[in-house]
Amino acid sequence: MTIYLDTTVLTGKMTNYSVGHAAEVQAAEYLKQNGFKIHELNWKTKYCEIDIVAKKDQAIYFVEVKSRKNNKQGYGLDYVTPKKLNQMRFAAEMWISNHSWAGEYQLAAIGIDDEKITFLDEL
Repeated sequence: MTIYLDTTVLTGKMTNYSVGHAAEVQAAEYLKQNGFKIHELNWKTKYCEIDIVAKKDQAIYFVEVKSRKNNKQGYGLDYVTPKKLNQMRFAAEMWISNHSWAGEYQLAAIGIDDEKITFLDEL
């Protein structure tokens, strides 16, 4: 079991982990408000990870979350590259295999930029 310590409490500074986790929680709340049921947050194996696994209308969605405080280095969704899509497909296939899922599934991404949420549900 891996235990992550949120050092924000100790240092008063947001770590990359705490910033990313906060964005994932915000994205999960957005999905819930839009009719999704959250199955897993931060599903991981030693080979891959999925930020959010959610279900809506009999389909499983594998959601990548990208956030940026500002757009100086681009928007969050700019970082969903072909390489990232391949990683997402691999992780989705691992989850499907591990959970014996035989239904429909979809890759998706949520970008959070300056508190604005953009949801791409068909990648």
